[in-house]
Amino acid sequence: MKSALFSTTLLIAFAGSMANAETFTISWWGYNGEKLQANIVEPFQKICGCEVVFETGNNADRLGKLQARGGKGVDVIYLSDSFSQLGVEAGTFQKIDRSRVPNIANLYDIAQDPQGGYGPAYTVGRVGIVYDSAKVQPITSWGDLWRADLAKSVTLPGITTTAGPMVVIEAGKHAGVDAYTDPDGAFKAMAELAPNSVKNYNTGSEMVNLISTGEATVAIAQDFSFTSLKAAVPTMTWATLSDNDIATLNTVNIPAAAEHVDLAYKFIDFILSKEVQQVEAEQGVDAPVNTQVDLTPEQAAQWTYGADAIAKLSRVDYVKMNAAKSEWIDRWNELFGG
Repeated sequence: MKSALFSTTLLIAFAGSMANAETFTISWWGYNGEKLQANIVEPFQKICGCEVVFETGNNADRLGKLQARGGKGVDVIYLSDSFSQLGVEAGTFQKIDRSRVPNIANLYDIAQDPQGGYGPAYTVGRVGIVYDSAKVQPITSWGDLWRADLAKSVTLPGITTTAGPMVVIEAGKHAGVDAYTDPDGAFKAMAELAPNSVKNYNTGSEMVNLISTGEATVAIAQDFSFTSLKAAVPTMTWATLSDNDIATLNTVNIPAAAEHVDLAYKFIDFILSKEVQQVEAEQGVDAPVNTQVDLTPEQAAQWTYGADAIAKLSRVDYVKMNAAKSEWIDRWNELFGG
C-alpha cells in the first residue's frame, strides 16, 4: 500500500532533508493536480531530494512571464508546440544535450526532437472533427465541413486557440492554395465556411456545452475533450479523415537562465520514463510517447496511441504559422467578429 511506502522514521528524515533542499520550479498548466502530485511530483522529490514548486497558468501567460524575467525563475516549462516555438525563436530556451536524457531514445520519432534541438514532446495529441452520428451523415474529410447539409451546425475553435489557425490551413487546402502565401484564397474559403458556423468557442467546456445543448452537432476538437463530449452526447463520433488529423505536441524545455539545470535534465528523463508514461496514460492524464508503454484497447481508446496512429498525423509548420498568425487573427475577427 502507498501509505506504507515509508516508515515514520524515513518520513521524518525525508522532511528534515527537504528543509535544506534546493527548490526546483516547474511551469505547467496545473490540470489533473492530484494525479500529477502522486505520479510525478512526490516520486521526483524522493529521487532528487529537492522541493518542487509550481507556476501555473495558460501557455501565453506563463511564457510571457518567463520572458519578462529574462528566462529566470523556472527550471522546466511545459508548453504546447505552437508556444514553445515562439520561445525557441526568441532564444528563451537552452538546446538539449540528448546524452543527458537517455529515455529520449525510447520515444516515437515525432516526439524526440520536434523543434530542432530543443525540448522533447512528452505527449502527443490530435485535432480532428467530431460529429453527432445520430444527426449528421458521416464526415470523412476536412472538406466535408463545407457541406450544405451542415448549415448552422458547426462550432469552430476561436482563432487564438490551439486549433483555430489549423482551420485556416485547412481552408487554404480546400481552396487549393497555401494559406501562408495566399491568405486571400484561404479566407475566401473561410467566408464560404461561415454559413455553416453556429458559434466559435474559446474553451473546451464551451464546445462541450454547444454540443450538449444541440446548438452544434459538429466541432473541430482536440482529443483530450472527446471523453467529455461522449459523456454529454453518447452518439458523438470521432471522424476518420482521409486527409488525416493534425498532431499537437506538448513539449518540455529548460529555460536559458534556469538555475538547476542538472535537476532539469533528471526531471525530463523521469517524465519520459516508461513507468511515468504508463501510469499517466492509464489514469487519463496524457497520451504516451514512450514506445515501451503497453495499453489495453480500452485504455488506448482515448489517446493517439501507437506507431500507426501517430504516423497518420499531419504536422503544422509553426514557424510559418506564427509569422502569419497576426494577419489571420485580424481577418478572422473581421469575418466572425472580434
